[in-house]
Amino acid sequence: MTTAASPRPHRRHRTLIAAATAAAALGLALTATGCAAVDKALDCVQTADSIADSVTDLQQAVRNAANDPTQTQESLTAIENDLDSIGDRSDNADVNKAVDHLQAAVANVRTAIENGDETPDLSPVTDAAGELTKVCTP
Repeated sequence: MTTAASPRPHRRHRTLIAAATAAAALGLALTATGCAAVDKALDCVQTADSIADSVTDLQQAVRNAANDPTQTQESLTAIENDLDSIGDRSDNADVNKAVDHLQAAVANVRTAIENGDETPDLSPVTDAAGELTKVCTP
């Protein structure tokens, strides 16, 4: 009888080890996924912060357009580059929507300047940048 009872504890022991190993692997996978999500959120926040700085630079450039008209174009390009960066890294629908709104607002400002508007309305850019900051905040 000891031989018949003996395989059961070994089988149970192997089952427990297999279950513990699977649980550990699942935990590592979830931790890795969680870290990736946190990294994406931090990237989003950092890029949104960079965009906020670029919007401030844009506002200053528009005020000083008479002194240096290229500064406005450089500020718009900086915002567009940041938007491309965040859009490429995000799979969040709210972030992508905010990026789209900000891209449209920046394009409208660029068009207004190209059409001779020396004081384009920047409020859509500011509003869209605020929207992006809001959706990027963890």
